[in-house]
Amino acid sequence: MTASATKRISTTQRLTQGGCIAAREEADELIRAAGGDPEVLEDLVFRRTGGEPIAWLTGAVTFCGVELLVAPGVYVPRWQTEPLARRAAGHLPPAGVAADLCTGVGAIAAVLGAAVPTARVLATELDSKAARCARRNGVEVFEGYLDDPLPREIEHRVDVLTAVVPYVPTGSLRLLPRDVRAFEPRLALDGGVDGTDLLEEVVRRSARWLSRGGWLLLELGGDQAGPIGQLLHEHGFEGLDVMTDEDGDPRAVCAHLG
Repeated sequence: MTASATKRISTTQRLTQGGCIAAREEADELIRAAGGDPEVLEDLVFRRTGGEPIAWLTGAVTFCGVELLVAPGVYVPRWQTEPLARRAAGHLPPAGVAADLCTGVGAIAAVLGAAVPTARVLATELDSKAARCARRNGVEVFEGYLDDPLPREIEHRVDVLTAVVPYVPTGSLRLLPRDVRAFEPRLALDGGVDGTDLLEEVVRRSARWLSRGGWLLLELGGDQAGPIGQLLHEHGFEGLDVMTDEDGDPRAVCAHLG
């Protein structure tokens, strides 16, 4: 057996013992990230088995086929958000305008830009470290809270507005996986008592930016689709679609301004 095969097997075993579900794939990623340095690999495996997100260790994550740079300390995009990004790209016209609020490392914005390169895609982000990542990922980012920093020139011109705001109810944060609680920023998770504080705020603010017929797409969870759907209706949105995952659980809502 070659030395590289032995290293792969031993690394996979250690990750498996550490509770990593995709141990074989992660072993390959960490070995590549170590660049042949056994001490670096040892450190990476130790940190991963301690629960640190693998994207922080490798410095990148793939989202909808787009590779994104990720820095330690920032929220890591989830594959569960990919259907929302693809749906948003399908609503963005060739010469359109899109805005992604709370963009993080710029995952949705980068996918929109890659899918419709002739459109203008803007994003906002409150966390300066995440905003720096988004810029490195080629996203036009304005730093600030929700839509506050968006340029006034795009008022009523946005064809697609997306947002993955914090939506975990404060009391449910303790139910999140151990590694998420230990490492990922609470700023990107805590959505208030019902988890809908920021979701509601985005709905109320969105009409300022959307063109008539413009689409709003919001990620959410739990039983939030009902109240958010009602709020969308009250603010003039039509064609509400609740996007569900493979288990039938609500993951996002999509509606257009009437």
